[in-house]
Amino acid sequence: MSVKVLFVCLGNICRSPTAHGVFESLVNERGLQELIAVDSAGTGDWHLGAGPDKRALAAAKNRGYDLSALRARQVIVNDFDTYDFIMAMDNNNLDDLRAMSPARFSGELALFLHYTLDLSLLGDAPKEVPDPYYGSGDGFEHVLDLVEDASKGLLEHILKQHRL
Repeated sequence: MSVKVLFVCLGNICRSPTAHGVFESLVNERGLQELIAVDSAGTGDWHLGAGPDKRALAAAKNRGYDLSALRARQVIVNDFDTYDFIMAMDNNNLDDLRAMSPARFSGELALFLHYTLDLSLLGDAPKEVPDPYYGSGDGFEHVLDLVEDASKGLLEHILKQHRL
């Protein structure tokens, strides 16, 4: 049995590849790579085939994550047949995913930060991973803080739900 997780943001070059890399690293550290598969995609088509944003790559590398092999792709309807967990980075992505989700989808479609363990990371902000694309480099660090924490929470949820 394999559980499949898809992380989704707008362009698939900042937030979702960061979540992909961090979560996959956590899965590998726990020796669960045969049980949990990870991917990422975007709701938009602007960056198809491109690697992650250079600022996302640098911030991730500074924390020991290698995102260099990842390439942007767009979410397709068949993803709802493939993935058990589809994690949206923000409410706009979640709305787009809900609009394209077929009635037969039986997996979990949610905001990724729903799985945040350390709520102090969010403060009064909504449970969304902010898009760092138009901001400064520290936005990518903040994204990593949020993603690292939510990745731990999501992994624990999956382990409990699937008795892994």
